[in-house]
Amino acid sequence: MSTHLRIGIVGGSVGGLFAGVLLHRQGHQVTVMERARHGLARRGAGLVVQEQVTRILGQVGRAHLAELGVWANERIVLDTGGEVISRENRPQMQMSWDLLYDGFRQLLPEQLYLTGTAVESVTPSAQSAQVSLADGRALTFDVLIGADGQGSTVRNYVNGDGSQGILPDYAGYVAWRGLVPEEAMPEQAKVQLFERMAFHFGEGMHALGYLIPGSEGQTTPGERRYNWVWYRTMPSGHLHDLLERAGRSSALSLGPGELPGAIRDQLRADASALLPSSFAAAVAAEAQPFVQPIYDYETPRMINQRLVLLGDAAFIARPHTAMGIAKAAGDAMTLAAAMTGCPIDEALAAYEKARMTQGYAIVDYGRRLGRNLSLAR
Repeated sequence: MSTHLRIGIVGGSVGGLFAGVLLHRQGHQVTVMERARHGLARRGAGLVVQEQVTRILGQVGRAHLAELGVWANERIVLDTGGEVISRENRPQMQMSWDLLYDGFRQLLPEQLYLTGTAVESVTPSAQSAQVSLADGRALTFDVLIGADGQGSTVRNYVNGDGSQGILPDYAGYVAWRGLVPEEAMPEQAKVQLFERMAFHFGEGMHALGYLIPGSEGQTTPGERRYNWVWYRTMPSGHLHDLLERAGRSSALSLGPGELPGAIRDQLRADASALLPSSFAAAVAAEAQPFVQPIYDYETPRMINQRLVLLGDAAFIARPHTAMGIAKAAGDAMTLAAAMTGCPIDEALAAYEKARMTQGYAIVDYGRRLGRNLSLAR
Protein backbone atom coordinates (compact mmCIF):
# COMPACT_ATOMS: atom_id res chain seq x y z
CA MET A 1 0.00 0.00 0.00
CA SER A 2 1.18 3.55 -0.69
CA THR A 3 1.78 4.69 2.91
CA HIS A 4 4.52 6.70 4.56
CA LEU A 5 6.09 7.84 1.32
CA ARG A 6 8.63 10.62 0.96
CA ILE A 7 6.77 13.10 -1.23
CA GLY A 8 8.39 16.21 -2.68
CA ILE A 9 6.24 19.02 -4.01
CA VAL A 10 7.83 21.62 -6.27
CA GLY A 11 5.85 24.85 -5.95
CA GLY A 12 4.31 26.29 -2.80
CA SER A 13 1.31 28.11 -4.23
CA VAL A 14 -2.22 26.93 -3.47
CA GLY A 15 -1.99 23.83 -5.69
CA GLY A 16 1.14 22.65 -3.90
CA LEU A 17 -0.43 23.44 -0.55
CA PHE A 18 -3.63 21.58 -1.42
CA ALA A 19 -1.64 18.44 -2.20
CA GLY A 20 0.79 18.94 0.66
CA VAL A 21 -1.87 19.28 3.34
CA LEU A 22 -3.95 16.32 2.12
CA LEU A 23 -0.95 14.00 1.75
CA HIS A 24 0.59 15.08 5.06
CA ARG A 25 -2.67 14.20 6.77
CA GLN A 26 -2.44 10.74 5.25
CA GLY A 27 0.85 10.21 7.05
CA HIS A 28 3.25 10.84 4.17
CA GLN A 29 6.54 12.66 4.72
CA VAL A 30 5.89 15.83 2.71
CA THR A 31 8.38 18.52 1.68
CA VAL A 32 7.14 21.59 -0.22
CA MET A 33 9.85 23.49 -2.10
CA GLU A 34 8.98 27.09 -2.94
CA ARG A 35 11.35 29.24 -4.99
CA ALA A 36 10.23 32.59 -3.49
CA ARG A 37 12.40 33.49 -0.53
CA HIS A 38 9.55 34.86 1.58
CA GLY A 39 6.76 32.58 0.42
CA LEU A 40 3.76 33.74 -1.58
CA ALA A 41 1.64 35.60 0.95
CA ARG A 42 -0.10 38.68 -0.49
CA ARG A 43 0.63 37.63 -4.07
CA GLY A 44 -2.94 36.84 -5.14
CA ALA A 45 -6.09 38.62 -6.20
CA GLY A 46 -9.75 37.61 -6.23
CA LEU A 47 -11.38 34.32 -7.07
CA VAL A 48 -14.84 32.91 -7.51
CA VAL A 49 -15.58 30.06 -5.11
CA GLN A 50 -16.18 26.87 -7.09
CA GLU A 51 -17.54 23.56 -5.83
CA GLN A 52 -14.10 21.88 -5.72
CA VAL A 53 -12.74 24.68 -3.52
CA THR A 54 -15.64 24.35 -1.13
CA ARG A 55 -15.11 20.58 -1.03
CA ILE A 56 -11.38 20.69 -0.28
CA LEU A 57 -11.95 23.28 2.44
CA GLY A 58 -14.48 20.92 4.00
CA GLN A 59 -12.00 18.04 3.86
CA VAL A 60 -9.45 19.94 5.93
CA GLY A 61 -11.90 21.44 8.40
CA ARG A 62 -11.81 24.97 6.98
CA ALA A 63 -15.29 25.09 5.41
CA HIS A 64 -15.92 28.50 7.02
CA LEU A 65 -13.33 30.11 4.72
CA ALA A 66 -15.67 29.59 1.76
CA GLU A 67 -18.11 31.97 3.46
CA LEU A 68 -15.55 34.74 4.05
CA GLY A 69 -16.11 36.68 0.90
CA VAL A 70 -17.80 39.75 -0.54
CA TRP A 71 -21.16 39.41 -2.26
CA ALA A 72 -21.93 41.11 -5.55
CA ASN A 73 -25.66 41.67 -5.72
CA GLU A 74 -25.94 42.05 -9.49
CA ARG A 75 -24.08 42.18 -12.78
CA ILE A 76 -23.92 45.29 -14.91
CA VAL A 77 -22.45 46.02 -18.33
CA LEU A 78 -21.13 49.51 -19.08
CA ASP A 79 -20.74 51.15 -22.47
CA THR A 80 -17.72 53.30 -23.27
CA GLY A 81 -19.51 56.41 -22.05
CA GLY A 82 -20.10 54.81 -18.65
CA GLU A 83 -23.83 54.16 -19.06
CA VAL A 84 -25.30 50.92 -17.73
CA ILE A 85 -26.59 49.11 -20.81
CA SER A 86 -27.66 45.89 -19.10
CA ARG A 87 -28.37 44.77 -15.59
CA GLU A 88 -28.88 41.23 -14.23
CA ASN A 89 -29.87 40.16 -10.73
CA ARG A 90 -27.26 37.45 -10.19
CA PRO A 91 -25.76 37.37 -6.67
CA GLN A 92 -22.26 35.90 -6.46
CA MET A 93 -19.57 35.78 -3.79
CA GLN A 94 -15.89 36.47 -4.38
CA MET A 95 -13.21 35.45 -1.92
CA SER A 96 -9.54 36.36 -1.63
CA TRP A 97 -6.70 34.18 -2.91
CA ASP A 98 -4.71 35.36 0.10
CA LEU A 99 -7.28 33.90 2.48
CA LEU A 100 -7.16 30.52 0.76
CA TYR A 101 -3.35 30.50 0.68
CA ASP A 102 -3.07 31.51 4.34
CA GLY A 103 -5.69 28.97 5.41
CA PHE A 104 -3.78 26.06 3.89
CA ARG A 105 -0.36 27.44 4.77
CA GLN A 106 -1.31 27.35 8.44
CA LEU A 107 -2.26 23.67 8.16
CA LEU A 108 1.21 22.58 7.01
CA PRO A 109 3.92 22.48 9.69
CA GLU A 110 6.50 25.21 9.16
CA GLN A 111 9.43 22.82 8.73
CA LEU A 112 7.72 21.12 5.78
CA TYR A 113 7.50 24.33 3.71
CA LEU A 114 10.92 25.38 2.42
CA THR A 115 11.17 28.91 1.03
CA GLY A 116 14.00 30.17 -1.17
CA THR A 117 14.35 26.62 -2.47
CA ALA A 118 14.80 26.53 -6.24
CA VAL A 119 14.86 23.20 -8.06
CA GLU A 120 17.47 23.24 -10.82
CA SER A 121 17.18 19.68 -12.14
CA VAL A 122 15.40 16.38 -11.60
CA THR A 123 16.67 12.82 -11.97
CA PRO A 124 13.71 10.44 -12.18
CA SER A 125 13.73 6.66 -11.94
CA ALA A 126 11.19 3.87 -11.67
CA GLN A 127 11.32 3.95 -7.86
CA SER A 128 12.24 7.53 -6.91
CA ALA A 129 13.06 11.04 -8.04
CA GLN A 130 16.05 13.12 -6.99
CA VAL A 131 16.06 16.90 -7.16
CA SER A 132 19.15 19.08 -7.30
CA LEU A 133 18.64 22.45 -5.63
CA ALA A 134 20.25 25.76 -6.52
CA ASP A 135 22.04 25.81 -3.15
CA GLY A 136 23.84 22.55 -3.98
CA ARG A 137 21.71 20.16 -1.95
CA ALA A 138 20.20 17.00 -3.40
CA LEU A 139 16.97 15.50 -2.05
CA THR A 140 15.44 12.14 -2.90
CA PHE A 141 11.71 11.34 -2.86
CA ASP A 142 9.51 8.36 -3.59
CA VAL A 143 7.18 10.68 -5.52
CA LEU A 144 7.84 14.17 -6.87
CA ILE A 145 4.83 16.40 -7.62
CA GLY A 146 5.26 19.31 -10.01
CA ALA A 147 2.88 22.00 -8.76
CA ASP A 148 5.20 24.67 -10.11
CA GLY A 149 2.78 26.51 -12.33
CA GLN A 150 2.92 27.87 -15.86
CA GLY A 151 6.70 27.73 -16.22
CA SER A 152 7.00 24.30 -14.60
CA THR A 153 10.43 22.71 -14.29
CA VAL A 154 9.03 19.28 -13.49
CA ARG A 155 6.97 19.36 -16.72
CA ASN A 156 10.23 19.32 -18.68
CA TYR A 157 11.06 15.91 -17.20
CA VAL A 158 7.57 14.44 -17.44
CA ASN A 159 7.41 15.25 -21.16
CA GLY A 160 11.11 15.29 -22.03
CA ASP A 161 14.58 14.80 -20.64
CA GLY A 162 14.69 18.22 -19.01
CA SER A 163 17.16 19.66 -21.50
CA GLN A 164 14.58 21.93 -23.12
CA GLY A 165 11.94 24.05 -21.42
CA ILE A 166 8.40 23.16 -22.44
CA LEU A 167 6.57 26.48 -22.40
CA PRO A 168 2.87 27.27 -22.83
CA ASP A 169 1.40 28.83 -25.98
CA TYR A 170 0.78 32.59 -25.86
CA ALA A 171 -2.85 33.33 -26.73
CA GLY A 172 -2.27 36.80 -28.19
CA TYR A 173 -3.56 38.95 -25.33
CA VAL A 174 -2.76 39.94 -21.76
CA ALA A 175 -4.62 40.76 -18.58
CA TRP A 176 -3.64 44.02 -16.93
CA ARG A 177 -4.61 43.71 -13.27
CA GLY A 178 -4.94 45.77 -10.14
CA LEU A 179 -6.02 45.32 -6.53
CA VAL A 180 -6.99 48.68 -5.04
CA PRO A 181 -7.66 49.29 -1.32
CA GLU A 182 -11.26 50.41 -0.94
CA GLU A 183 -10.31 53.77 0.58
CA ALA A 184 -8.13 54.56 -2.46
CA MET A 185 -11.01 54.26 -4.93
CA PRO A 186 -12.53 57.57 -6.11
CA GLU A 187 -16.07 58.17 -4.90
CA GLN A 188 -17.65 58.27 -8.38
CA ALA A 189 -16.16 54.85 -9.14
CA LYS A 190 -17.40 53.42 -5.84
CA VAL A 191 -20.96 54.50 -6.52
CA GLN A 192 -21.09 52.70 -9.86
CA LEU A 193 -18.84 49.69 -9.30
CA PHE A 194 -19.17 48.60 -5.68
CA GLU A 195 -21.50 45.79 -4.50
CA ARG A 196 -21.80 44.43 -8.05
CA MET A 197 -19.79 42.78 -10.80
CA ALA A 198 -19.18 45.24 -13.60
CA PHE A 199 -18.17 44.46 -17.20
CA HIS A 200 -17.21 46.36 -20.33
CA PHE A 201 -16.81 44.77 -23.76
CA GLY A 202 -14.96 46.16 -26.76
CA GLU A 203 -13.19 44.90 -29.84
CA GLY A 204 -9.94 43.35 -28.68
CA MET A 205 -10.61 44.17 -25.05
CA HIS A 206 -12.70 43.13 -22.08
CA ALA A 207 -12.75 44.71 -18.60
CA LEU A 208 -14.32 43.51 -15.38
CA GLY A 209 -14.12 44.25 -11.69
CA TYR A 210 -15.51 43.31 -8.30
CA LEU A 211 -14.86 43.69 -4.59
CA ILE A 212 -12.91 41.07 -2.63
CA PRO A 213 -11.92 40.86 1.05
CA GLY A 214 -9.01 42.85 2.44
CA SER A 215 -5.54 41.35 2.71
CA GLU A 216 -6.39 39.85 6.12
CA GLY A 217 -9.82 38.64 5.04
CA GLN A 218 -11.75 41.77 6.07
CA THR A 219 -15.22 42.06 4.56
CA THR A 220 -16.34 45.22 6.40
CA PRO A 221 -17.05 48.16 4.07
CA GLY A 222 -14.00 50.41 4.01
CA GLU A 223 -11.56 47.52 4.50
CA ARG A 224 -12.11 45.60 1.27
CA ARG A 225 -10.22 45.74 -2.05
CA TYR A 226 -11.37 46.32 -5.61
CA ASN A 227 -10.08 43.71 -8.05
CA TRP A 228 -10.02 44.88 -11.68
CA VAL A 229 -8.89 43.06 -14.81
CA TRP A 230 -8.45 44.56 -18.27
CA TYR A 231 -7.85 42.08 -21.10
CA ARG A 232 -6.26 43.57 -24.23
CA THR A 233 -4.79 42.05 -27.34
CA MET A 234 -1.03 42.32 -27.64
CA PRO A 235 1.11 40.87 -30.48
CA SER A 236 3.83 38.51 -29.29
CA GLY A 237 6.53 40.93 -30.43
CA HIS A 238 5.07 43.68 -28.26
CA LEU A 239 4.90 41.32 -25.29
CA HIS A 240 8.57 40.45 -25.78
CA ASP A 241 9.42 44.17 -25.86
CA LEU A 242 7.42 44.76 -22.68
CA LEU A 243 9.25 42.01 -20.81
CA GLU A 244 12.59 43.28 -22.15
CA ARG A 245 11.87 46.81 -20.91
CA ALA A 246 11.10 45.38 -17.48
CA GLY A 247 14.38 43.45 -17.51
CA ARG A 248 12.48 40.14 -17.33
CA SER A 249 12.74 38.75 -20.86
CA SER A 250 12.33 35.13 -19.74
CA ALA A 251 9.42 35.79 -17.36
CA LEU A 252 5.89 34.57 -18.05
CA SER A 253 4.32 37.53 -16.19
CA LEU A 254 5.19 40.72 -14.33
CA GLY A 255 4.06 41.13 -10.74
CA PRO A 256 3.24 44.24 -8.69
CA GLY A 257 6.13 46.68 -8.75
CA GLU A 258 7.78 45.15 -11.83
CA LEU A 259 6.26 47.39 -14.50
CA PRO A 260 8.47 50.32 -15.60
CA GLY A 261 7.00 53.71 -14.78
CA ALA A 262 6.53 54.69 -18.43
CA ILE A 263 4.43 51.58 -19.04
CA ARG A 264 2.28 52.31 -15.97
CA ASP A 265 1.72 55.84 -17.25
CA GLN A 266 0.75 54.58 -20.71
CA LEU A 267 -1.66 52.05 -19.18
CA ARG A 268 -3.45 54.81 -17.27
CA ALA A 269 -3.58 57.03 -20.36
CA ASP A 270 -5.02 54.16 -22.43
CA ALA A 271 -7.61 53.45 -19.74
CA SER A 272 -8.69 57.10 -19.71
CA ALA A 273 -9.13 57.06 -23.49
CA LEU A 274 -10.71 53.62 -23.94
CA LEU A 275 -12.58 52.57 -20.79
CA PRO A 276 -15.72 53.82 -19.01
CA SER A 277 -14.68 56.54 -16.56
CA SER A 278 -15.30 54.44 -13.44
CA PHE A 279 -13.05 51.65 -14.72
CA ALA A 280 -10.44 54.20 -15.80
CA ALA A 281 -10.53 55.64 -12.27
CA ALA A 282 -9.91 52.17 -10.81
CA VAL A 283 -6.90 51.70 -13.10
CA ALA A 284 -5.53 55.12 -12.12
CA ALA A 285 -5.96 54.32 -8.42
CA GLU A 286 -3.71 51.24 -8.60
CA ALA A 287 -0.18 52.20 -7.59
CA GLN A 288 1.38 48.96 -8.80
CA PRO A 289 -0.58 47.41 -11.68
CA PHE A 290 0.71 44.11 -12.99
CA VAL A 291 0.36 42.13 -16.18
CA GLN A 292 -0.55 38.49 -16.82
CA PRO A 293 -0.05 37.28 -20.39
CA ILE A 294 -2.65 34.66 -21.29
CA TYR A 295 -1.44 31.19 -22.18
CA ASP A 296 -2.79 27.76 -23.11
CA TYR A 297 -1.14 24.46 -22.30
CA GLU A 298 -2.25 20.83 -22.42
CA THR A 299 0.12 18.15 -21.21
CA PRO A 300 0.21 14.89 -23.18
CA ARG A 301 0.74 13.05 -19.89
CA MET A 302 0.51 13.80 -16.17
CA ILE A 303 2.88 11.14 -14.86
CA ASN A 304 6.22 9.69 -15.85
CA GLN A 305 7.73 7.09 -13.54
CA ARG A 306 7.51 8.76 -10.11
CA LEU A 307 6.95 12.28 -11.44
CA VAL A 308 3.45 13.82 -11.27
CA LEU A 309 2.02 17.08 -12.65
CA LEU A 310 -0.69 19.06 -10.85
CA GLY A 311 -2.56 22.29 -11.56
CA ASP A 312 -1.11 24.73 -14.10
CA ALA A 313 2.00 22.59 -14.54
CA ALA A 314 -0.29 20.16 -16.39
CA PHE A 315 -3.08 22.27 -17.90
CA ILE A 316 -3.24 26.04 -18.21
CA ALA A 317 -6.77 27.35 -18.70
CA ARG A 318 -7.52 30.99 -19.43
CA PRO A 319 -8.72 33.04 -16.45
CA HIS A 320 -12.18 33.57 -17.99
CA THR A 321 -13.02 30.03 -16.91
CA ALA A 322 -12.55 30.97 -13.23
CA MET A 323 -11.44 27.34 -12.89
CA GLY A 324 -7.70 27.53 -12.23
CA ILE A 325 -7.88 27.12 -8.45
CA ALA A 326 -10.76 24.66 -8.69
CA LYS A 327 -8.77 22.56 -11.16
CA ALA A 328 -5.81 22.41 -8.77
CA ALA A 329 -8.13 21.45 -5.91
CA GLY A 330 -9.66 18.69 -8.03
CA ASP A 331 -6.22 17.39 -8.94
CA ALA A 332 -5.06 17.35 -5.30
CA MET A 333 -8.18 15.59 -4.02
CA THR A 334 -8.07 12.99 -6.78
CA LEU A 335 -4.38 12.29 -6.19
CA ALA A 336 -4.82 11.98 -2.42
CA ALA A 337 -7.82 9.68 -2.83
CA ALA A 338 -5.96 7.46 -5.30
CA MET A 339 -3.04 7.10 -2.90
CA THR A 340 -5.13 5.78 -0.02
CA GLY A 341 -5.83 2.32 -1.36
CA CYS A 342 -3.44 1.33 -4.15
CA PRO A 343 0.23 0.55 -4.69
CA ILE A 344 1.90 3.80 -5.63
CA ASP A 345 2.34 3.18 -9.36
CA GLU A 346 -1.29 2.08 -9.70
CA ALA A 347 -2.37 5.15 -7.74
CA LEU A 348 -0.47 7.52 -10.04
CA ALA A 349 -1.90 5.85 -13.14
CA ALA A 350 -5.42 6.13 -11.70
CA TYR A 351 -4.85 9.82 -10.98
CA GLU A 352 -3.73 10.50 -14.55
CA LYS A 353 -6.67 8.61 -16.03
CA ALA A 354 -9.15 10.51 -13.85
CA ARG A 355 -7.82 14.02 -14.53
CA MET A 356 -6.66 14.14 -18.18
CA THR A 357 -10.11 14.49 -19.74
CA GLN A 358 -11.10 17.22 -17.28
CA GLY A 359 -7.92 19.15 -18.02
CA TYR A 360 -8.43 19.09 -21.78
CA ALA A 361 -12.06 20.17 -21.39
CA ILE A 362 -11.22 23.19 -19.22
CA VAL A 363 -8.47 24.41 -21.58
CA ASP A 364 -10.80 24.08 -24.56
CA TYR A 365 -13.53 25.97 -22.68
CA GLY A 366 -11.08 28.82 -22.02
CA ARG A 367 -10.20 29.07 -25.71
CA ARG A 368 -13.88 29.28 -26.65
CA LEU A 369 -14.49 32.02 -24.09
CA GLY A 370 -11.53 33.99 -25.45
CA ARG A 371 -12.93 33.79 -28.99
CA ASN A 372 -16.38 34.81 -27.79
CA LEU A 373 -14.87 37.88 -26.15
CA SER A 374 -13.13 38.87 -29.42
CA LEU A 375 -9.77 38.28 -27.75
CA ALA A 376 -7.56 36.76 -30.42
CA ARG A 377 -7.56 33.01 -31.11
